[in-house]
Amino acid sequence: MLKSAFCIATLLGSSLAAFGQALPANQSTPDYAAGLRTAIARAQHLKHGINASQWFAQSANDYSAARTNRYIDADDIALMAKIGFDNVRLSVDAAPLEAGARGLNTEFLARLDTAVDTMLADGLAVEIDIHPESSYKEKVRTTTDGVDRFTMLWRRLAAHYATRDPERVFFEIMNEPEVSDPYRWAGIQARVAGAIREAAPKNTIIATGPNYSGIADLLTQNPLADGNVIYNFHFYEPHEFTHQGAGWGSAWWIYTHNIPYPADEKSMAASLAQVPDPAYRYALEHYWLDHWDSHRIKLQIDAAAAWGQAHGVPLICNEFGVYREHADEQSRMNWIRDVRTALEADNIGWTMWDYRGNFGVVWKEDGQPAKVDDKVVEALGLKK
Repeated sequence: MLKSAFCIATLLGSSLAAFGQALPANQSTPDYAAGLRTAIARAQHLKHGINASQWFAQSANDYSAARTNRYIDADDIALMAKIGFDNVRLSVDAAPLEAGARGLNTEFLARLDTAVDTMLADGLAVEIDIHPESSYKEKVRTTTDGVDRFTMLWRRLAAHYATRDPERVFFEIMNEPEVSDPYRWAGIQARVAGAIREAAPKNTIIATGPNYSGIADLLTQNPLADGNVIYNFHFYEPHEFTHQGAGWGSAWWIYTHNIPYPADEKSMAASLAQVPDPAYRYALEHYWLDHWDSHRIKLQIDAAAAWGQAHGVPLICNEFGVYREHADEQSRMNWIRDVRTALEADNIGWTMWDYRGNFGVVWKEDGQPAKVDDKVVEALGLKK
């Protein structure tokens, strides 16, 4: 405990020093500094997390109680804590949460409350993440009405959860905004953050970059005027490895399987032979040409850490993982370990994608007990 307290105090001091040097004058205020101290301290609750995906979001529009009650239950939440996770990123689709102009969908919200309260009771912090479908994001990206609607949703949701423990309930503005214009996203994010802060003065906000929340997207942003904010990025580099066999994203990913990590040029010819189109084979070849290994990953994550240090703000990486359906098991473990190690070396908290999905840390059927993948737990540096 003394060592932990010393590390937090050191981080507070160094971050506030950086904040004083790097931030615009209108952010160099006592309120900003107090908020920043709070965000840095609370980031310690987000060191080793897991995503609860495809539960209250990404469920092909089936958000019935019958489905959500069996997909992840109280035993699963207790298992998350037992494995050693300290927080859960709880993804929530915007559409079923809304009830038109009347407010929030009370029946859906009651089930969400049960999930949040169960996590808190098991000692887990909760990242409440608005995780809309692309059609919802398109309206936010292209229309004023879409931004108004999204802002009102957050104003209502933040007010609702402001009654929970602000030390352990975090508000993540939007998952992967898909807004290609970084200036437009900066304006949207600042407006929504302001609405959240009015409704929930004490909670910490999680902000991100535009597009798909990659490191390059984060680097386009400046900190918000609110100091009580943690900044987030996602890491799936290189996609040629992490998304092999996936049926979304680049069309040719679906052809690939058993690609080794670290990249091994001896296997290149056999892997390239899986892809029928020459242009796609050329794209895949860059996986080996770019020499993907632990050193390459560390350099990329160091770039995010440098942004955080320059601005004196805390960072988390709340998505990283490997699609497991067609990946070589040992290569997958190598990648998870290398990313986790690089994040921890830069004092960046992490939240793995995901609990029981196609990137999962457990194997589970609806309504049945989960079986922990011990190799993933070991790669994450946790003990079951």
